[in-house]
Amino acid sequence: MKIKRLVILGVGLIGGSLALALKNRTAVAQVVGWSRREQTLLKARELGVIDQAETEIGKALQGADLVVVAVPVGVMEPLFRQITPYLEEQTIITDTGSTKGSVVEAARRAFGRVPPRFVPGHPIAGIEQSGVEAAFADLYQGRRVILTPMPETEHAAVDRVRTMWEQSGAEVVEMGVAHHDEVLAATSHLPHLLAYSLVDCLARMDESEEMFRFAAGGFRDFTRIASSDPQMWHDICLANREALLVMLERFSSDLAQLTHAIRCGDGDYLKQTFLRAKQARDKFCG
Repeated sequence: MKIKRLVILGVGLIGGSLALALKNRTAVAQVVGWSRREQTLLKARELGVIDQAETEIGKALQGADLVVVAVPVGVMEPLFRQITPYLEEQTIITDTGSTKGSVVEAARRAFGRVPPRFVPGHPIAGIEQSGVEAAFADLYQGRRVILTPMPETEHAAVDRVRTMWEQSGAEVVEMGVAHHDEVLAATSHLPHLLAYSLVDCLARMDESEEMFRFAAGGFRDFTRIASSDPQMWHDICLANREALLVMLERFSSDLAQLTHAIRCGDGDYLKQTFLRAKQARDKFCG
């Protein structure tokens, strides 16, 4: 089913890549982009990401059958409040936020309830670059998108959002809001926190220039995600703080055990840890 009028609120890497994917598969008739920055919209039109640019949110939402809210999680609530007067009855809303508990609560506060046509979502895809200039049509090809519908969510709305993501090339799965936040705290939010922390630690050392000069491929691979948007990850870490704190405490405990093993020369502990890690990664990521 073709989307007649898709509105993307926040035209960056995530929203822009979705628009390009749907355009390439002729799954959308018109893409409207909204941003507070006119320069972003001009670039999006120049790149063929959107067909219509609007800085007035009321005009952007007119006649929309599907709205994708692709802004940082820290500004979801004020944007939800801003769009409330302009939402039409038939309009389906979804989002791309990396945390779902905070987004659902933002929607509940802004709308007074969780709207039946609001489908919380999270594409598990991205690169360290940001902005509409980085958008590309194959970003979601073979990647997973998690939908976390609430009990109030209409099944037809979920089906429509599922179809949209499948048309972009993604595999769609559903899970509960709390479970999503626990899983992503472990597999995405904690790794970003560690990468930022390691790079910052080395950068503040007196020998930082020499260390970075001799950094090999392993360091570059591990810390690539530290080039991600700092404001976005600031918002994510605070929005998912409870689940992230659980993982940080667990990881800190394991790191303390590794520290003790190295101090005591416990090679068996190190080897078993490394062996388990290699077997797990080869099994799940190989």
